[in-house]
Amino acid sequence: MNQLVEISRNLLATCLGVKETEELVIVTDEDKRPLAEALYAAGKLLGAETMLLVMQEREKSGQEPPQTIAEAMKQADVAVCITKYSLTHTQARKNAAANGTRVATMPGITEDMFTAGAISADYQEVKRLTETVTDILTKGKQVRIEKGGYTLEFSIETRNGVPSTGMYLEAGQSGNLPSGEAYIAPVEGSANGQILVDGSIGGIGKIDAPLLLTVKDGRLVDAEGPMAARLLSTLGDGDGRMLAEFGIGTNHKARIIGVVLEDEKAFGTIHVAFGSNATFGGTIQAGVHIDLIVNEPDVYIDGVPLQEKGRFLFAAQ
Repeated sequence: MNQLVEISRNLLATCLGVKETEELVIVTDEDKRPLAEALYAAGKLLGAETMLLVMQEREKSGQEPPQTIAEAMKQADVAVCITKYSLTHTQARKNAAANGTRVATMPGITEDMFTAGAISADYQEVKRLTETVTDILTKGKQVRIEKGGYTLEFSIETRNGVPSTGMYLEAGQSGNLPSGEAYIAPVEGSANGQILVDGSIGGIGKIDAPLLLTVKDGRLVDAEGPMAARLLSTLGDGDGRMLAEFGIGTNHKARIIGVVLEDEKAFGTIHVAFGSNATFGGTIQAGVHIDLIVNEPDVYIDGVPLQEKGRFLFAAQ
């Protein structure tokens, strides 16, 4: 536990700038409580007014926490959500950040992830690359993803890219820890084509066989592969099947380990997600958000190649 507390103290100080006398809320569930207690101890060592709030486990990522916890997040200086399922794409997280809270979400994090992999990255470097890619997304209008002979295209015109840099030092900044991704909400209804998912799936883990997804007018209409039925069941029959996100990993230390929090940050990968995106520039509120990781794709922005087999084609890599 001493090692976890020391890592937690460095994380809170470096990535969130936790200061003495600030109010720090640690939101967790029974599944992640042991790790949350290390963060709680670290917050006290830093002199923050630290609170540990334990809620019942959510059923899926994107599901809202209880209103009492949402209000506590909104009133705190800093909130860390270390839970089995993600609170990243919830109104609670969005409202807390809008009220000035610095928020870090750590869904599905494991003890191994605390001590190795993405958490050990040079976050100044992650920040630089992430902001470069975010700017490219913001200026772009059309995305084309090619992988294994399949192509998916969609519009990002008028949408702003979002940097998840791993450093949230100013009021209202928020994102994942560990981090390292640039992402954007595709224009609803604009996506058409197919994409081959071969990395991992949020809530399911690493996959042994690829999953082929077919999207028409922004909606997932077919999925082929061993995990297809499970994915479709989780997304449901409503807006959970709408394409919600396109993201690009920017963390050289991140690994594909079957936990989407780290998987989607891995350098050389992209991810798409289905479900909610109203918290980062889209219009979909579905109560679910599932990310799917793709290894080494070719990516084009407005017809210009951005990545070839996952490698960036510009000097900032």
